[in-house]
Amino acid sequence: MDKMPKWADVILTPLISLILAMGISALVILAIGESPWLALKTMIDGALGSSYGWGFTLYYTTNFIFTGLAVAVAYHARLFNIGGEGQAMVGGLGVALVCLALPWPHWGIALPAAMIGAALFGAAWALIPAWLQAKRGSHIVITTIMFNFIAAALLNYMLVNLMRPTGSMDPASANFPEGAHLPTLSGMAANIGLEWGKNTPVNITFIIALLACVLVWLLIWRTRLGYEIRALGRSEPAAMYAGISPVRITVIAMLISGGLAGLMAINNVMGEAERLVLNAVEGAGFIGIAVALMGRNHPFGVLLAALLFGFLYQGGGELALWTSIPRELIIVIQALVILFTGALDNMVRMPLERIFLAMRKKGRA
Repeated sequence: MDKMPKWADVILTPLISLILAMGISALVILAIGESPWLALKTMIDGALGSSYGWGFTLYYTTNFIFTGLAVAVAYHARLFNIGGEGQAMVGGLGVALVCLALPWPHWGIALPAAMIGAALFGAAWALIPAWLQAKRGSHIVITTIMFNFIAAALLNYMLVNLMRPTGSMDPASANFPEGAHLPTLSGMAANIGLEWGKNTPVNITFIIALLACVLVWLLIWRTRLGYEIRALGRSEPAAMYAGISPVRITVIAMLISGGLAGLMAINNVMGEAERLVLNAVEGAGFIGIAVALMGRNHPFGVLLAALLFGFLYQGGGELALWTSIPRELIIVIQALVILFTGALDNMVRMPLERIFLAMRKKGRA
């Protein structure tokens, strides 16, 4: 029997962790002589107080959904994929090669092709660490960290030496053709007579990210493959006894994880920049780890956690713009959220378990 109800583990524990993180963040803001209330109000107004703020918040949320789902899928197979950063970089390379390969007549044709390119390149970048883990026992954390740095070096070489237009000093690819430009949500709203999110980068990829949450849920909890992934994650000996191949599931789970991370490039490379640039991922691969941890590796939880970190990103930018609080403070807040929802999770969980156990014993008495 579980020590506390499922809802308490999924909702109450992360919520208390978040409140603790915000409380300590307020103390940090007070320590530098600023008002925590003013900081919170500025962040809420800047990130959620207008369609412009929502447009940027949802743009960041889209990135974090893909990288959070990537970490979550691997985690269900007891794999800690922290290579989402590199897989998203290489996914961007796949997007750029597809978009620049042909004079695409319409985004509706270019988008599926770019998604395939992003997923294939991201999955390919996860394949070697997966194989090394499955066949050689090389720890997935070490190999994926190494591949993050290799991906950054590869992207730098490709942009500087092979993909940079002649005469350009900017380490970036050529602009994608007009037919490969994705529609923004503001443009889609304008088509039906609504004015929403003007001049914001959120685009149709946000809808794809929501669909990805549904598909990952179906995969993990409604398919045989998902059952095999979860069985391996719970107990490798039991999975082997049931005829499940650890090598096969390890590789497949990492391929799916890498493909999801690669799909993030549809949003920032094809949707926002409309070309491939250096540092396009901007740490979203690492934020995905915190998103998955806070979301308890469930697609719906990942969506909510991604929205929270999207709010922190956009709200932090507004905080730096309109107050004297430094932009780096938002990194402190993010770090505190990660600390309490990840490393210090048991600090909240264990007291809650004792409380629910006491309530259960009292109810039986």
